[in-house]
Amino acid sequence: MKFEHGALGILACVITALIGLNVMVPPHNTTSAPDQVMNMVTASGPRSSPAENLLDSANTAETWRVKNSQSLWKAYRRLNYDFKAVVEDDALVPRVALTKLPHDIGAISEVKKRKAMFFKTVLPLVLKVNEQIRADRRKLWEIRYRRAMGLAIPAVDRLWLAVAAERYRVKRGNMKALFKRMDIVPPSLALAQAAEESGWGTSRFVQEGNAIFGQWTFSTQDVLVPEQREDGKSHGIKVFDNLAASVRAYMHNLNTHRAYREFRATRSVMRRHGAPLDGLVLAAKLRRYSGRGWEYILSLKSIILGNKLRSLDDARLRDKPAPQEEPAA
Repeated sequence: MKFEHGALGILACVITALIGLNVMVPPHNTTSAPDQVMNMVTASGPRSSPAENLLDSANTAETWRVKNSQSLWKAYRRLNYDFKAVVEDDALVPRVALTKLPHDIGAISEVKKRKAMFFKTVLPLVLKVNEQIRADRRKLWEIRYRRAMGLAIPAVDRLWLAVAAERYRVKRGNMKALFKRMDIVPPSLALAQAAEESGWGTSRFVQEGNAIFGQWTFSTQDVLVPEQREDGKSHGIKVFDNLAASVRAYMHNLNTHRAYREFRATRSVMRRHGAPLDGLVLAAKLRRYSGRGWEYILSLKSIILGNKLRSLDDARLRDKPAPQEEPAA
């Protein structure tokens, strides 16, 4: 027994370390099997330079070098990625991952075109993270079902459950609390916040640090200092290696920080009633995300409604269909 417990303890540490490493530091310059994941690649050159970006398609396993907005448009056309069709006709979204936004996105004179490029870039990243969260929720349902039926829980699943509880900052064994936190963020809300926080991809924070959502940090490493930071403030804006890492951190923030308990509670109520997760409704629960308070909420709602983003809450990636929604927790 002592040996088994010791072995399980060591295995738990290894799993925790690997998960943490994968979440915080995505592998550089690597590719994965096209039908399994969306490949994440790193742009060449420093983050602050207008270096070439790499656009990778898990659908065709091809990679394009995109130096600016014009070449990015060409790559999207090659993928047959029509954002209007996604919004109005429920077209599937290609599995593409752009490591950083084009440095000249702000120079696109046509507002509609500039918005479309921004949404087309961020949407696949949001859908991919949501897909991963759904997969975790399915696993959590399977474990809960086995427990309810009085069946034995395999050791590897017990370890997975312990790691998940630690990651989502809930007490071990509290599956109800874990279900409440381990859940998706509606694409409409994520895109509206991305647009608002990044100035539609033009802010210094996203251009130099891939910080789409302007997340604060009090660390002294890998940060950008706001130019107009108030006296006495010591926060910085967290820097990310790529856009996908920023999206993952944003969702983890909403799913764990105490400031967003109302957001999670409302989302949980929607689940219990079998209602779709409505980004417009949930936006009203993020008043504490910004010092602007209700003005911030009104801005998010305006972006969602003005750009018809609610239809994207049902958007899905190509190739690997997202799982069906599970029963309410």
